Amino acid sequence: MVPMAKNRENGAVAADGGRALTIVLVMDTIGTQGNGTSNSALQYARELERQGHRVRLVGLGSEEYPARENHVPLVSWVAAKQHMQFAKPSDTLFRTAFQGADVVHLYLPFAFGRRAWKVAREMGIPVTAGFHLQPENVSYNAGPIKAIPGVNDFMYLLFRHWLYRHVGHIHAPTEMIAEQLRAHGYKAKLHVISNGYSPRFTPKSQRKPTDREPLPLRVVASGRLAREKDHITLIRAVAMCRHAERIELHIAGTGPRQRYLRRRAKRLLPRPASIGFHRNADMPAFLKSCDLFVHPSIVDIESLSVIEGMASGLVPVIAQSELSAASQFALLDESLFPARDAAALAERIDWWLDHPRELAEWGARYAEHTREHYSIESCVRAFVAMEREAIADAAR
Repeated sequence: MVPMAKNRENGAVAADGGRALTIVLVMDTIGTQGNGTSNSALQYARELERQGHRVRLVGLGSEEYPARENHVPLVSWVAAKQHMQFAKPSDTLFRTAFQGADVVHLYLPFAFGRRAWKVAREMGIPVTAGFHLQPENVSYNAGPIKAIPGVNDFMYLLFRHWLYRHVGHIHAPTEMIAEQLRAHGYKAKLHVISNGYSPRFTPKSQRKPTDREPLPLRVVASGRLAREKDHITLIRAVAMCRHAERIELHIAGTGPRQRYLRRRAKRLLPRPASIGFHRNADMPAFLKSCDLFVHPSIVDIESLSVIEGMASGLVPVIAQSELSAASQFALLDESLFPARDAAALAERIDWWLDHPRELAEWGARYAEHTREHYSIESCVRAFVAMEREAIADAAR
């Protein structure tokens, strides 16, 4: 057990042996647990406090430092479908939340984060930032805008101009997105640190099937029901499987494509599919009840849902896409398929259905691999090291 520090005023020492820090996390939507960035912020906050640091959450839904909503015509309506709202900047809120802080960490480059950066700098407080919003996530959900040549490159440059050129240290969840930032002229020091997974996600008990045992397969996917997550390819793949009659499909999430996906699943699949929102608190038990995790997404900075699935003892089958970092998690070829290729995905699902012994063995291997490489404890330690480096740089 990591020792908890006393409060900072009493000269607290954190779990890493250094002085306990007061860290402010600023994100537009803190309280909504329906999107991965919000979940990651809350998860980091809990682990930072467990390791002895004091955390202040600033944004919509924060209990201690709540922001008001900033209604942006049309944009807010689209964002709400992704469980995202924009917070209204407030100098009074920021100055109150930042008083006595060691460092301020920003999650998004919008008006709320940009104003927070300005106030923090006026107060002489070091600022770091995370890159959690891939421009392709925006363009894929912006209708005809995605067809404009160079639109994603433009957004990388716009985000850099808005915020990231002003900070010296950037948290990048994967090497893939770090490479994108370097390619688009981001000059700050990039710290590649996974978002990690909560210890609430533990491996399920693997049964020991024989090669002849018919294994009903409960296939699960998790993520926003948005176009770039490409759940329609998964539905088509299940319909094409030789064992389609034995497959029970679950897609956990919410978003603008929910009605469309339900309609297509009802038309194509021989068994009823479950497509809809699951509370984050229920996900550990839910994942343990499943057999195979499929991630068909085309665009991903990291994909916390895949990490949580692996930590739960599920073998993943992941789309290979140049815009997604999720394929880095695959430990064998049978865990990969070409993005958008429903026939290839169907072959992968059928293969695992035909090999229940390997499914159990590799599920246990994935769980162990995830525990060793993506624990929230180790990720937050690296995050704190980044913050300490930024504080030291500012003091020079």
